[in-house]
Amino acid sequence: MQPTKRSKPKRHHVSKVTCNSNQNTPTPNPEEERPSYNILGKYRRDVLLGIGGLYGASALSNTNPLAMAAAPILQPDLEHCCITDDVPPKGVIEAQVYCCPPRSSSPPIDFKLPKGTPLRVRPPAQFVTDEYLEKYKLALKRMRELPSDDPRSFKQQADIHCAYCDGGYKQLGFPTELDFKVHFSWLFFPFHRWYLYFYERILGSLIDDPTFALPYWNWDNPDGGMVIPLIYRDEDSPLYDPRRNPDITPDTLVDLNYGSGKDPSVEQNLGVMYTSVVSGAKRASLFHGKAFFAGKQPELGGGTVELGPHTALHRWTGDPRQPNKEDMGRFYSAGRDPIFYSHHANVDRMWNIWKTIPTGKRRDFKNRDWLETTFFFYDENKNLVSVKVKDSLDSKKMGYVYQDVDIPWLQKRTKPKRTRKAKQVAFTQQFGGIGAAIAAETGPSSKFPLTLLDSKVTLLVKRPKQLRSKKDKEEDEEVLVIDGIEFDGDDDVKFDVYITDEDVEEIGPENTEFAGSFATLGHSHSNMNMDKKIKTSLTLGITDLLEDLDAENDDSILVTLVPRSENVTITIQSIKIEFEKEE
Repeated sequence: MQPTKRSKPKRHHVSKVTCNSNQNTPTPNPEEERPSYNILGKYRRDVLLGIGGLYGASALSNTNPLAMAAAPILQPDLEHCCITDDVPPKGVIEAQVYCCPPRSSSPPIDFKLPKGTPLRVRPPAQFVTDEYLEKYKLALKRMRELPSDDPRSFKQQADIHCAYCDGGYKQLGFPTELDFKVHFSWLFFPFHRWYLYFYERILGSLIDDPTFALPYWNWDNPDGGMVIPLIYRDEDSPLYDPRRNPDITPDTLVDLNYGSGKDPSVEQNLGVMYTSVVSGAKRASLFHGKAFFAGKQPELGGGTVELGPHTALHRWTGDPRQPNKEDMGRFYSAGRDPIFYSHHANVDRMWNIWKTIPTGKRRDFKNRDWLETTFFFYDENKNLVSVKVKDSLDSKKMGYVYQDVDIPWLQKRTKPKRTRKAKQVAFTQQFGGIGAAIAAETGPSSKFPLTLLDSKVTLLVKRPKQLRSKKDKEEDEEVLVIDGIEFDGDDDVKFDVYITDEDVEEIGPENTEFAGSFATLGHSHSNMNMDKKIKTSLTLGITDLLEDLDAENDDSILVTLVPRSENVTITIQSIKIEFEKEE
Protein backbone atom coordinates (compact mmCIF):
# COMPACT_ATOMS: atom_id res chain seq x y z
CA MET A 1 0.00 0.00 0.00
CA GLN A 2 1.46 3.34 -1.05
CA PRO A 3 0.61 6.94 -0.26
CA THR A 4 -1.96 8.46 -2.58
CA LYS A 5 -0.57 10.93 -5.07
CA ARG A 6 -1.96 14.33 -4.21
CA SER A 7 -0.95 17.93 -4.19
CA LYS A 8 0.76 19.16 -1.09
CA PRO A 9 -1.79 20.25 1.55
CA LYS A 10 -1.54 23.51 3.39
CA ARG A 11 0.75 23.32 6.38
CA HIS A 12 -0.86 22.81 9.74
CA HIS A 13 1.30 24.49 12.31
CA VAL A 14 0.49 22.46 15.37
CA SER A 15 4.18 23.12 15.74
CA LYS A 16 4.66 26.76 16.67
CA VAL A 17 5.70 26.97 20.29
CA THR A 18 6.72 29.56 22.82
CA CYS A 19 8.55 28.86 26.03
CA ASN A 20 7.77 30.01 29.53
CA SER A 21 9.68 29.99 32.79
CA ASN A 22 8.29 29.92 36.28
CA GLN A 23 8.41 33.71 36.25
CA ASN A 24 6.05 33.84 33.27
CA THR A 25 3.23 31.45 33.80
CA PRO A 26 1.36 30.60 30.60
CA THR A 27 -2.17 31.86 30.30
CA PRO A 28 -4.37 28.95 31.38
CA ASN A 29 -6.87 27.41 29.05
CA PRO A 30 -10.31 28.31 30.45
CA GLU A 31 -11.56 24.86 29.54
CA GLU A 32 -8.82 22.98 31.34
CA GLU A 33 -6.73 23.75 34.38
CA ARG A 34 -3.14 22.97 33.49
CA PRO A 35 -0.63 21.65 36.02
CA SER A 36 2.39 23.77 36.82
CA TYR A 37 5.26 23.01 34.48
CA ASN A 38 8.03 24.11 36.87
CA ILE A 39 8.91 20.52 37.64
CA LEU A 40 12.02 21.30 39.68
CA GLY A 41 10.75 24.36 41.52
CA LYS A 42 13.08 25.29 44.39
CA TYR A 43 15.33 22.29 43.63
CA ARG A 44 16.62 23.77 40.36
CA ARG A 45 19.97 24.93 41.80
CA ASP A 46 20.52 21.59 43.58
CA VAL A 47 19.98 19.76 40.31
CA LEU A 48 22.40 22.03 38.48
CA LEU A 49 25.12 21.52 41.07
CA GLY A 50 24.38 17.95 42.08
CA ILE A 51 23.81 16.23 38.77
CA GLY A 52 26.12 18.29 36.65
CA GLY A 53 28.96 18.67 39.15
CA LEU A 54 31.56 20.94 37.66
CA TYR A 55 29.63 21.08 34.41
CA GLY A 56 26.47 22.12 36.19
CA ALA A 57 28.23 24.81 38.21
CA SER A 58 29.79 26.31 35.12
CA ALA A 59 26.41 26.30 33.45
CA LEU A 60 25.20 28.88 35.97
CA SER A 61 27.50 31.43 34.39
CA ASN A 62 26.66 33.38 31.27
CA THR A 63 30.23 32.74 30.13
CA ASN A 64 29.53 29.06 29.82
CA PRO A 65 32.67 27.07 28.87
CA LEU A 66 30.45 24.26 27.57
CA ALA A 67 29.67 26.39 24.56
CA MET A 68 33.34 26.31 23.62
CA ALA A 69 34.05 22.60 24.02
CA ALA A 70 32.29 19.25 23.81
CA ALA A 71 30.34 18.36 26.92
CA PRO A 72 27.48 16.00 27.81
CA ILE A 73 23.91 17.22 27.63
CA LEU A 74 23.22 17.52 31.38
CA GLN A 75 19.44 17.18 31.29
CA PRO A 76 16.56 19.11 29.77
CA ASP A 77 15.76 22.45 31.36
CA LEU A 78 12.45 21.45 32.90
CA GLU A 79 11.90 24.93 34.25
CA HIS A 80 11.42 26.16 30.68
CA CYS A 81 8.91 23.84 29.07
CA CYS A 82 7.18 24.94 25.90
CA ILE A 83 3.54 25.18 24.98
CA THR A 84 1.96 25.87 21.63
CA ASP A 85 0.19 29.21 21.60
CA ASP A 86 -0.63 30.06 18.02
CA VAL A 87 -3.97 29.31 16.37
CA PRO A 88 -3.40 26.79 13.57
CA PRO A 89 -5.45 26.75 10.38
CA LYS A 90 -8.98 25.40 10.44
CA GLY A 91 -9.07 21.63 10.59
CA VAL A 92 -6.14 21.12 12.93
CA ILE A 93 -6.90 18.67 15.69
CA GLU A 94 -6.16 21.04 18.55
CA ALA A 95 -5.18 24.67 18.84
CA GLN A 96 -2.77 24.08 21.71
CA VAL A 97 -0.59 21.15 22.67
CA TYR A 98 0.60 21.13 26.27
CA CYS A 99 3.30 18.49 26.73
CA CYS A 100 4.83 19.55 30.02
CA PRO A 101 4.86 17.22 33.03
CA PRO A 102 3.26 18.01 36.41
CA ARG A 103 5.17 19.52 39.30
CA SER A 104 7.37 17.28 41.38
CA SER A 105 7.02 17.74 45.14
CA SER A 106 10.47 16.26 45.74
CA PRO A 107 13.90 16.59 44.13
CA PRO A 108 14.82 13.98 41.52
CA ILE A 109 16.44 10.79 42.73
CA ASP A 110 19.32 9.10 40.95
CA PHE A 111 18.50 5.86 39.19
CA LYS A 112 20.06 2.64 40.42
CA LEU A 113 20.08 -0.56 38.39
CA PRO A 114 17.61 -3.10 39.85
CA LYS A 115 18.91 -6.03 41.85
CA GLY A 116 17.08 -9.24 42.72
CA THR A 117 14.03 -8.39 40.63
CA PRO A 118 12.35 -10.89 38.24
CA LEU A 119 13.61 -10.72 34.66
CA ARG A 120 10.90 -9.39 32.36
CA VAL A 121 10.64 -11.07 28.95
CA ARG A 122 9.10 -8.98 26.18
CA PRO A 123 7.07 -11.22 23.83
CA PRO A 124 6.41 -10.74 20.11
CA ALA A 125 2.90 -9.29 19.75
CA GLN A 126 1.78 -11.94 17.24
CA PHE A 127 2.46 -14.76 19.71
CA VAL A 128 1.01 -13.45 23.00
CA THR A 129 -1.36 -15.69 24.94
CA ASP A 130 -4.96 -14.83 25.87
CA GLU A 131 -3.93 -14.64 29.52
CA TYR A 132 -1.17 -12.16 28.71
CA LEU A 133 -3.49 -10.05 26.55
CA GLU A 134 -6.04 -9.72 29.35
CA LYS A 135 -3.30 -8.52 31.71
CA TYR A 136 -2.06 -6.01 29.17
CA LYS A 137 -5.54 -4.65 28.50
CA LEU A 138 -6.26 -4.33 32.21
CA ALA A 139 -2.98 -2.51 32.84
CA LEU A 140 -3.57 -0.02 30.05
CA LYS A 141 -7.20 0.45 31.05
CA ARG A 142 -6.08 1.41 34.54
CA MET A 143 -3.41 3.71 33.14
CA ARG A 144 -6.04 5.47 31.01
CA GLU A 145 -8.29 5.87 34.06
CA LEU A 146 -5.69 7.72 36.12
CA PRO A 147 -6.21 11.49 36.54
CA SER A 148 -4.64 13.45 33.69
CA ASP A 149 -2.25 15.24 36.06
CA ASP A 150 -0.92 11.94 37.45
CA PRO A 151 2.54 11.44 35.88
CA ARG A 152 1.73 7.74 35.43
CA SER A 153 -1.43 8.42 33.39
CA PHE A 154 -1.59 7.54 29.72
CA LYS A 155 -1.91 11.22 28.85
CA GLN A 156 1.25 12.14 30.72
CA GLN A 157 3.14 9.15 29.34
CA ALA A 158 2.17 10.11 25.78
CA ASP A 159 3.24 13.70 26.41
CA ILE A 160 6.78 12.59 27.26
CA HIS A 161 7.44 11.97 23.58
CA CYS A 162 5.95 15.32 22.66
CA ALA A 163 8.15 17.21 25.13
CA TYR A 164 11.45 15.46 24.38
CA CYS A 165 11.00 15.06 20.64
CA ASP A 166 9.05 18.11 19.52
CA GLY A 167 10.89 21.09 20.96
CA GLY A 168 9.34 21.13 24.43
CA TYR A 169 12.58 21.34 26.38
CA LYS A 170 15.69 23.49 26.24
CA GLN A 171 19.24 22.60 27.14
CA LEU A 172 19.98 23.45 30.74
CA GLY A 173 22.37 26.29 31.56
CA PHE A 174 22.68 28.18 28.29
CA PRO A 175 21.78 31.85 27.86
CA THR A 176 20.32 31.26 24.42
CA GLU A 177 17.48 28.86 23.81
CA LEU A 178 18.88 25.61 22.46
CA ASP A 179 16.47 22.74 21.94
CA PHE A 180 16.94 19.48 23.81
CA LYS A 181 15.78 16.98 21.19
CA VAL A 182 16.50 13.28 21.10
CA HIS A 183 15.85 12.54 17.43
CA PHE A 184 18.48 12.78 14.68
CA SER A 185 21.37 12.08 17.06
CA TRP A 186 23.07 9.51 19.25
CA LEU A 187 20.40 10.08 21.92
CA PHE A 188 17.68 8.34 19.91
CA PHE A 189 18.19 4.78 21.17
CA PRO A 190 19.00 5.43 24.86
CA PHE A 191 16.16 7.95 25.33
CA HIS A 192 13.51 5.63 23.91
CA ARG A 193 14.90 2.71 25.92
CA TRP A 194 14.44 4.66 29.15
CA TYR A 195 11.03 5.89 28.02
CA LEU A 196 9.74 2.34 27.50
CA TYR A 197 11.44 1.11 30.68
CA PHE A 198 9.39 3.37 32.94
CA TYR A 199 6.21 2.99 30.89
CA GLU A 200 6.50 -0.79 31.26
CA ARG A 201 7.16 -0.61 34.99
CA ILE A 202 4.14 1.64 35.52
CA LEU A 203 1.90 -0.81 33.63
CA GLY A 204 3.20 -3.72 35.72
CA SER A 205 2.64 -1.87 38.99
CA LEU A 206 -0.98 -1.07 38.05
CA ILE A 207 -1.75 -4.80 37.91
CA ASP A 208 0.68 -5.72 40.70
CA ASP A 209 2.79 -7.85 38.35
CA PRO A 210 6.54 -7.09 38.42
CA THR A 211 7.10 -9.61 35.61
CA PHE A 212 4.85 -7.81 33.14
CA ALA A 213 6.68 -6.88 29.94
CA LEU A 214 5.61 -4.94 26.87
CA PRO A 215 4.97 -6.85 23.66
CA TYR A 216 7.09 -5.89 20.68
CA TRP A 217 5.72 -5.38 17.18
CA ASN A 218 7.88 -7.89 15.33
CA TRP A 219 7.66 -6.02 11.99
CA ASP A 220 10.99 -7.41 10.77
CA ASN A 221 9.70 -11.01 10.82
CA PRO A 222 7.49 -12.39 8.00
CA ASP A 223 6.27 -15.12 10.38
CA GLY A 224 3.19 -13.19 11.49
CA GLY A 225 5.05 -10.00 12.33
CA MET A 226 4.87 -7.98 9.10
CA VAL A 227 1.25 -6.93 9.67
CA ILE A 228 -0.36 -4.72 12.28
CA PRO A 229 -0.79 -6.94 15.38
CA LEU A 230 -4.33 -8.16 15.90
CA ILE A 231 -4.22 -7.19 19.57
CA TYR A 232 -4.28 -3.53 18.50
CA ARG A 233 -7.23 -3.85 16.09
CA ASP A 234 -10.08 -4.53 18.54
CA GLU A 235 -12.10 -1.28 18.64
CA ASP A 236 -13.44 -2.13 22.10
CA SER A 237 -9.96 -2.59 23.57
CA PRO A 238 -7.91 0.04 25.43
CA LEU A 239 -5.12 -0.90 22.99
CA TYR A 240 -7.06 0.60 20.08
CA ASP A 241 -6.50 4.02 18.53
CA PRO A 242 -9.00 5.28 15.91
CA ARG A 243 -6.42 7.62 14.38
CA ARG A 244 -4.63 5.07 12.22
CA ASN A 245 -4.50 4.57 8.49
CA PRO A 246 -7.96 3.16 7.63
CA ASP A 247 -6.57 1.39 4.55
CA ILE A 248 -4.58 -1.00 6.74
CA THR A 249 -6.33 -4.36 6.99
CA PRO A 250 -5.29 -7.41 9.03
CA ASP A 251 -3.54 -8.75 5.92
CA THR A 252 -1.83 -5.53 4.79
CA LEU A 253 1.93 -6.07 4.61
CA VAL A 254 3.97 -3.46 6.47
CA ASP A 255 6.12 -1.26 4.25
CA LEU A 256 9.57 -0.70 5.73
CA ASN A 257 10.40 1.49 2.73
CA TYR A 258 7.15 3.45 2.93
CA GLY A 259 6.87 6.35 0.52
CA SER A 260 9.02 4.83 -2.23
CA GLY A 261 6.09 4.55 -4.64
CA LYS A 262 6.55 0.79 -4.87
CA ASP A 263 4.31 -1.97 -3.59
CA PRO A 264 5.88 -3.55 -0.50
CA SER A 265 7.11 -7.12 -0.44
CA VAL A 266 8.70 -9.41 2.11
CA GLU A 267 11.95 -9.35 0.09
CA GLN A 268 12.07 -5.56 0.13
CA ASN A 269 11.41 -5.44 3.86
CA LEU A 270 14.17 -7.94 4.55
CA GLY A 271 16.50 -5.89 2.34
CA VAL A 272 15.73 -2.73 4.32
CA MET A 273 16.57 -4.55 7.55
CA TYR A 274 19.82 -6.01 6.23
CA THR A 275 21.05 -2.66 4.92
CA SER A 276 19.93 -0.71 8.02
CA VAL A 277 21.35 -3.04 10.67
CA VAL A 278 23.98 -5.26 9.03
CA SER A 279 25.83 -3.89 6.00
CA GLY A 280 25.19 -0.18 6.47
CA ALA A 281 25.74 0.11 10.23
CA LYS A 282 29.15 -1.30 11.14
CA ARG A 283 30.01 1.59 13.42
CA ALA A 284 28.21 3.14 16.40
CA SER A 285 28.01 6.48 14.62
CA LEU A 286 26.19 4.85 11.68
CA PHE A 287 23.75 2.93 13.85
CA HIS A 288 23.09 5.45 16.62
CA GLY A 289 23.56 8.74 14.76
CA LYS A 290 25.73 11.83 15.13
CA ALA A 291 27.12 13.16 18.39
CA PHE A 292 25.03 15.82 20.14
CA PHE A 293 26.94 17.96 22.63
CA ALA A 294 25.83 20.62 25.08
CA GLY A 295 25.56 24.03 23.52
CA LYS A 296 25.02 22.68 20.02
CA GLN A 297 21.96 22.75 17.81
CA PRO A 298 20.17 19.36 17.74
CA GLU A 299 19.27 17.11 14.81
CA LEU A 300 22.79 16.74 13.39
CA GLY A 301 22.14 13.35 11.80
CA GLY A 302 20.14 10.23 12.61
CA GLY A 303 21.23 6.62 12.44
CA THR A 304 20.26 4.03 9.85
CA VAL A 305 17.40 2.46 11.80
CA GLU A 306 15.90 5.77 12.89
CA LEU A 307 15.89 7.19 9.35
CA GLY A 308 14.84 3.88 7.79
CA PRO A 309 12.35 1.34 9.19
CA HIS A 310 11.57 3.36 12.33
CA THR A 311 10.27 6.37 10.41
CA ALA A 312 8.66 4.21 7.72
CA LEU A 313 6.42 2.48 10.28
CA HIS A 314 5.43 5.79 11.88
CA ARG A 315 4.32 7.15 8.51
CA TRP A 316 2.71 3.87 7.41
CA THR A 317 0.56 3.70 10.57
CA GLY A 318 -0.42 7.39 10.83
CA ASP A 319 -3.88 8.47 9.70
CA PRO A 320 -3.83 10.37 6.37
CA ARG A 321 -7.29 11.75 7.17
CA GLN A 322 -5.81 13.86 9.96
CA PRO A 323 -4.19 17.24 9.25
CA ASN A 324 -0.74 16.03 10.29
CA LYS A 325 -1.21 12.25 9.96
CA GLU A 326 -1.85 11.91 13.70
CA ASP A 327 -1.33 9.92 15.78
CA MET A 328 1.71 7.87 14.73
CA GLY A 329 2.56 10.17 11.84
CA ARG A 330 3.62 13.12 14.00
CA PHE A 331 6.11 13.35 16.85
CA TYR A 332 3.85 15.28 19.23
CA SER A 333 1.00 12.77 19.00
CA ALA A 334 2.77 9.44 18.36
CA GLY A 335 2.70 8.40 22.03
CA ARG A 336 -1.11 8.62 22.06
CA ASP A 337 -1.34 5.38 20.09
CA PRO A 338 -0.58 2.31 22.26
CA ILE A 339 1.04 0.64 19.26
CA PHE A 340 3.79 3.26 19.47
CA TYR A 341 5.28 1.51 22.50
CA SER A 342 5.33 -1.89 20.80
CA HIS A 343 6.82 -0.30 17.69
CA HIS A 344 9.62 1.22 19.74
CA ALA A 345 10.12 -2.00 21.66
CA ASN A 346 11.12 -3.60 18.36
CA VAL A 347 13.32 -0.61 17.54
CA ASP A 348 14.98 -1.11 20.93
CA ARG A 349 15.37 -4.81 20.16
CA MET A 350 17.45 -3.81 17.11
CA TRP A 351 20.01 -2.28 19.48
CA ASN A 352 20.45 -5.64 21.20
CA ILE A 353 20.67 -7.51 17.90
CA TRP A 354 23.11 -5.03 16.36
CA LYS A 355 25.69 -5.66 19.08
CA THR A 356 25.64 -9.43 18.47
CA ILE A 357 26.49 -9.26 14.74
CA PRO A 358 30.10 -10.46 14.34
CA THR A 359 31.18 -8.25 11.41
CA GLY A 360 32.32 -4.69 11.93
CA LYS A 361 33.03 -2.80 15.14
CA ARG A 362 29.57 -2.86 16.66
CA ARG A 363 30.32 -1.40 20.04
CA ASP A 364 28.53 1.45 21.76
CA PHE A 365 30.27 4.78 22.12
CA LYS A 366 32.83 5.08 24.90
CA ASN A 367 32.53 8.84 24.78
CA ARG A 368 31.85 10.28 28.23
CA ASP A 369 29.70 13.02 26.74
CA TRP A 370 27.28 10.37 25.50
CA LEU A 371 27.44 8.20 28.60
CA GLU A 372 26.74 11.10 30.99
CA THR A 373 23.77 12.55 29.12
CA THR A 374 20.81 12.79 31.50
CA PHE A 375 17.02 12.42 31.16
CA PHE A 376 14.16 12.72 33.67
CA PHE A 377 11.25 10.30 34.01
CA TYR A 378 8.61 9.54 36.61
CA ASP A 379 8.64 5.99 37.94
CA GLU A 380 5.78 3.72 39.07
CA ASN A 381 5.77 5.39 42.50
CA LYS A 382 5.45 8.91 41.02
CA ASN A 383 9.05 9.69 41.91
CA LEU A 384 11.00 11.94 39.56
CA VAL A 385 14.08 9.94 38.53
CA SER A 386 17.32 11.13 36.94
CA VAL A 387 18.79 8.59 34.52
CA LYS A 388 21.94 8.51 32.42
CA VAL A 389 22.76 6.91 29.10
CA LYS A 390 25.53 4.82 30.68
CA ASP A 391 22.98 2.79 32.68
CA SER A 392 20.95 1.87 29.58
CA LEU A 393 23.57 -0.05 27.58
CA ASP A 394 22.55 -3.54 28.72
CA SER A 395 18.83 -4.32 28.79
CA LYS A 396 19.38 -7.43 30.88
CA LYS A 397 20.99 -5.36 33.64
CA MET A 398 17.94 -3.12 33.45
CA GLY A 399 15.79 -6.20 34.10
CA TYR A 400 14.37 -7.17 30.72
CA VAL A 401 15.14 -9.21 27.59
CA TYR A 402 13.33 -10.09 24.36
CA GLN A 403 11.78 -13.46 23.58
CA ASP A 404 13.80 -15.07 20.82
CA VAL A 405 12.30 -15.50 17.35
CA ASP A 406 13.82 -16.14 13.93
CA ILE A 407 15.69 -13.21 12.38
CA PRO A 408 15.68 -14.08 8.67
CA TRP A 409 17.22 -10.80 7.47
CA LEU A 410 20.51 -11.38 9.29
CA GLN A 411 21.63 -13.70 6.49
CA LYS A 412 19.70 -11.98 3.69
CA ARG A 413 22.61 -10.28 1.95
CA THR A 414 21.36 -8.09 -0.87
CA LYS A 415 22.21 -8.92 -4.49
CA PRO A 416 23.19 -6.63 -7.37
CA LYS A 417 20.52 -5.99 -9.96
CA ARG A 418 22.98 -6.35 -12.83
CA THR A 419 26.48 -7.73 -13.31
CA ARG A 420 29.58 -5.56 -13.50
CA LYS A 421 29.89 -6.10 -17.24
CA ALA A 422 26.31 -5.09 -17.91
CA LYS A 423 26.81 -1.95 -15.85
CA GLN A 424 29.90 -0.96 -17.83
CA VAL A 425 28.02 -1.27 -21.11
CA ALA A 426 25.11 0.80 -19.78
CA PHE A 427 27.47 3.45 -18.40
CA THR A 428 29.24 3.86 -21.77
CA GLN A 429 25.91 4.13 -23.59
CA GLN A 430 24.59 6.78 -21.21
CA PHE A 431 27.68 8.94 -20.68
CA GLY A 432 29.65 8.17 -23.85
CA GLY A 433 32.84 7.05 -22.19
CA ILE A 434 35.38 8.53 -19.76
CA GLY A 435 35.38 12.06 -21.17
CA ALA A 436 31.64 12.38 -20.75
CA ALA A 437 31.86 10.88 -17.30
CA ILE A 438 34.28 13.61 -16.26
CA ALA A 439 31.88 16.16 -17.72
CA ALA A 440 29.09 14.66 -15.66
CA GLU A 441 31.23 15.03 -12.56
CA THR A 442 31.69 18.76 -13.12
CA GLY A 443 28.40 19.49 -14.85
CA PRO A 444 25.31 21.31 -13.56
CA SER A 445 23.91 18.26 -11.80
CA SER A 446 26.82 18.19 -9.35
CA LYS A 447 27.01 21.89 -8.47
CA PHE A 448 26.25 22.66 -4.86
CA PRO A 449 24.02 23.47 -3.16
CA LEU A 450 22.07 20.74 -4.88
CA THR A 451 18.28 20.96 -5.06
CA LEU A 452 16.02 17.91 -4.90
CA LEU A 453 12.43 18.59 -5.87
CA ASP A 454 10.59 16.21 -8.18
CA SER A 455 13.25 14.42 -10.25
CA LYS A 456 16.28 12.27 -9.51
CA VAL A 457 19.84 13.59 -9.54
CA THR A 458 22.85 11.49 -10.54
CA LEU A 459 26.43 12.60 -9.98
CA LEU A 460 29.93 11.18 -9.83
CA VAL A 461 31.57 11.15 -6.41
CA LYS A 462 35.32 10.61 -6.02
CA ARG A 463 36.72 7.99 -3.66
CA PRO A 464 39.80 8.98 -1.63
CA LYS A 465 41.25 5.47 -1.77
CA GLN A 466 40.78 2.28 -3.80
CA LEU A 467 41.59 -1.41 -3.35
CA ARG A 468 41.74 -1.31 0.42
CA SER A 469 43.07 -4.31 2.32
CA LYS A 470 40.93 -6.43 4.60
CA LYS A 471 42.63 -4.83 7.60
CA ASP A 472 41.93 -1.35 6.24
CA LYS A 473 38.25 -2.22 5.87
CA GLU A 474 38.08 -3.54 9.41
CA GLU A 475 39.66 -0.38 10.79
CA ASP A 476 37.88 2.21 8.66
CA GLU A 477 34.38 1.94 7.24
CA GLU A 478 33.95 3.68 3.88
CA VAL A 479 30.95 5.98 4.14
CA LEU A 480 28.90 8.16 1.84
CA VAL A 481 28.25 11.49 3.55
CA ILE A 482 25.36 13.65 2.37
CA ASP A 483 25.81 16.84 4.34
CA GLY A 484 23.89 20.07 4.79
CA ILE A 485 20.49 18.50 4.11
CA GLU A 486 18.05 21.37 4.53
CA PHE A 487 14.24 21.37 4.40
CA ASP A 488 11.15 22.78 6.04
CA GLY A 489 10.78 20.91 9.34
CA ASP A 490 7.00 20.89 9.05
CA ASP A 491 7.23 18.56 6.03
CA ASP A 492 7.43 14.78 5.85
CA VAL A 493 10.64 14.26 3.90
CA LYS A 494 12.05 11.23 2.14
CA PHE A 495 14.67 10.49 -0.49
CA ASP A 496 16.38 7.25 -1.45
CA VAL A 497 20.07 6.79 -2.24
CA TYR A 498 21.38 4.42 -4.91
CA ILE A 499 24.91 3.65 -6.06
CA THR A 500 24.06 3.34 -9.73
CA ASP A 501 23.05 5.30 -12.82
CA GLU A 502 20.43 2.76 -13.85
CA ASP A 503 16.66 3.05 -13.81
CA VAL A 504 16.20 3.08 -10.07
CA GLU A 505 12.52 2.21 -10.36
CA GLU A 506 13.69 -1.31 -11.25
CA ILE A 507 15.85 -1.47 -8.12
CA GLY A 508 14.56 -2.08 -4.61
CA PRO A 509 15.98 -2.46 -1.10
CA GLU A 510 16.59 -6.13 -1.86
CA ASN A 511 19.27 -5.02 -4.34
CA THR A 512 22.83 -4.03 -3.42
CA GLU A 513 22.61 -0.77 -5.37
CA PHE A 514 20.15 0.54 -2.77
CA ALA A 515 22.37 2.29 -0.20
CA GLY A 516 19.63 3.54 2.14
CA SER A 517 17.03 6.23 2.77
CA PHE A 518 16.61 9.54 4.49
CA ALA A 519 13.12 9.86 5.98
CA THR A 520 11.65 12.13 8.63
CA LEU A 521 8.34 13.05 10.21
CA GLY A 522 7.19 16.65 10.24
CA HIS A 523 7.75 18.15 13.65
CA SER A 524 7.82 21.44 15.50
CA HIS A 525 10.41 23.99 16.50
CA SER A 526 10.85 26.38 19.35
CA ASN A 527 10.16 30.04 18.79
CA MET A 528 13.89 30.51 18.32
CA ASN A 529 13.93 28.19 15.34
CA MET A 530 10.46 28.81 14.00
CA ASP A 531 11.60 30.52 10.82
CA LYS A 532 14.57 28.26 10.25
CA LYS A 533 14.79 25.07 8.30
CA ILE A 534 16.02 21.76 9.62
CA LYS A 535 19.70 21.25 8.83
CA THR A 536 21.00 17.72 9.19
CA SER A 537 23.00 14.99 7.44
CA LEU A 538 22.94 11.38 6.28
CA THR A 539 25.89 8.97 6.54
CA LEU A 540 25.69 5.52 4.96
CA GLY A 541 28.21 2.68 5.27
CA ILE A 542 29.17 1.40 1.79
CA THR A 543 32.15 -0.94 2.29
CA ASP A 544 30.12 -4.12 1.76
CA LEU A 545 28.08 -2.49 -0.99
CA LEU A 546 31.18 -1.66 -3.05
CA GLU A 547 32.52 -5.18 -2.57
CA ASP A 548 29.30 -6.73 -3.81
CA LEU A 549 29.15 -4.36 -6.79
CA ASP A 550 32.77 -5.23 -7.66
CA ALA A 551 33.57 -1.52 -7.51
CA GLU A 552 36.52 -1.50 -5.10
CA ASN A 553 38.95 -0.48 -7.84
CA ASP A 554 36.81 2.42 -9.05
CA ASP A 555 38.16 5.89 -8.33
CA SER A 556 34.61 7.31 -8.42
CA ILE A 557 31.07 6.01 -7.94
CA LEU A 558 27.77 7.12 -9.41
CA VAL A 559 25.33 8.27 -6.74
CA THR A 560 21.66 8.75 -7.55
CA LEU A 561 19.30 10.59 -5.21
CA VAL A 562 15.57 10.07 -5.73
CA PRO A 563 13.14 12.44 -3.97
CA ARG A 564 10.01 10.65 -2.73
CA SER A 565 8.14 13.59 -1.16
CA GLU A 566 5.78 15.55 -3.37
CA ASN A 567 6.26 19.31 -3.63
CA VAL A 568 8.95 19.34 -0.96
CA THR A 569 12.19 21.15 -1.67
CA ILE A 570 15.37 19.65 -0.25
CA THR A 571 18.76 21.30 -0.62
CA ILE A 572 22.09 19.53 -0.08
CA GLN A 573 25.40 21.28 0.53
CA SER A 574 27.83 18.47 -0.26
CA ILE A 575 28.22 14.77 -1.08
CA LYS A 576 31.50 13.07 -0.42
CA ILE A 577 33.14 9.82 0.62
CA GLU A 578 35.04 9.54 3.89
CA PHE A 579 36.38 6.82 6.17
CA GLU A 580 34.73 6.32 9.55
CA LYS A 581 36.81 5.11 12.48
CA GLU A 582 35.48 3.63 15.68
CA GLU A 583 34.70 6.34 18.24
